[in-house]
Amino acid sequence: MPAVRPAPPPPRVDYASRAYWAGTIKMGLSKFFILRVLHDGPMHGYEVARAVEHTTGGCCSPTEGTIYPVLREFEAGGFVTVAEEVVQGRQRRVYALTDAGRAAFRVALDAWMDATAALQDTGRAFAAADRAKAAKGCC
Repeated sequence: MPAVRPAPPPPRVDYASRAYWAGTIKMGLSKFFILRVLHDGPMHGYEVARAVEHTTGGCCSPTEGTIYPVLREFEAGGFVTVAEEVVQGRQRRVYALTDAGRAAFRVALDAWMDATAALQDTGRAFAAADRAKAAKGCC
């Protein structure tokens, strides 16, 4: 009977890495910003990716590998519609928000604004604590 080897441990997550946190934030924000840019009007996938990158000042730069699965998910959920069009002999899928997609964007905006307020409150509290420590001259 062959020996059964235990599964290797999962890769260690470096929670002290800015890259880890930036990636986590970008994953969550990508869906939000896809809804955001489609709120401006119908676009094909490449336009969506560039519009998200432009809207976020480069903070979120989704790739085709992240854009299209999200767009398919939104389509399956009824949040976007898809129309086929031919431009210069090439077939394109153009995505447009539905009323449900616009409503989802409003809900997402409210949720992200709540999270943003909590982050700002936390930042102010930590800054105040650091100032208090500095004023006392202790660590």
